[in-house]
Amino acid sequence: MKYKSVFDIIGPVMIGPSSSHTAGAARIGRVARNLFGREPEWAEIYLYGSFAKTYKGHGTDVALVGGLLDFDTFDERIKQSLNLAALKKMKISFHEEEAVPDHPNTAKLVIGDSKGELELVGISIGGGKIEITELNGFKLRLSGHHPAILVVHDDRFGAIANVANILSKHEMNIGHMEVSRKEKGKMALMVIEVDQNIDDAVITEIEGLPYITQVARIVD
Repeated sequence: MKYKSVFDIIGPVMIGPSSSHTAGAARIGRVARNLFGREPEWAEIYLYGSFAKTYKGHGTDVALVGGLLDFDTFDERIKQSLNLAALKKMKISFHEEEAVPDHPNTAKLVIGDSKGELELVGISIGGGKIEITELNGFKLRLSGHHPAILVVHDDRFGAIANVANILSKHEMNIGHMEVSRKEKGKMALMVIEVDQNIDDAVITEIEGLPYITQVARIVD
């Protein structure tokens, strides 16, 4: 395996004994919180592979919930995240799954409130790094380590170009982009990682485009 920096090996500054089980888990939870756009009222958390076997001893449970509370990996409050979630009346359930995942450190988070819900699958790949592999039924590959825009849209001619033109107008450089759809001509998803944080004005402009149904972002 090739590493881009020493931090890929030793991991980031974090709370807990394991970068993959703690820092990675916290980032998965925080990405879910970012994409949901607000603090959820409840969370069903499904753990697979190594996560399912060791989540209590390695702090994966407190890390995931800490991420849902918008705590960064180095935030000391992560240690008390379960108690803090209970004080906020956030209902949390953990499920140890026996299915064999593609990656041993896999978690599926289903979060929601009275206004809606979100389902996300993430893997912790080591050194605190993660990949989001599924979002509301869409397959994708999102690192969670760069600012990103996720655009749900109708699968129509020109929809992708219109979004790219707005980013170009605002001089935003695209580092990674992928598009997926569930069925031709139906709902589709754009995932765009960029080099700069995304201003509200950019989000508003994209939301005003034809065929766009929802826009979410991940901040750096």
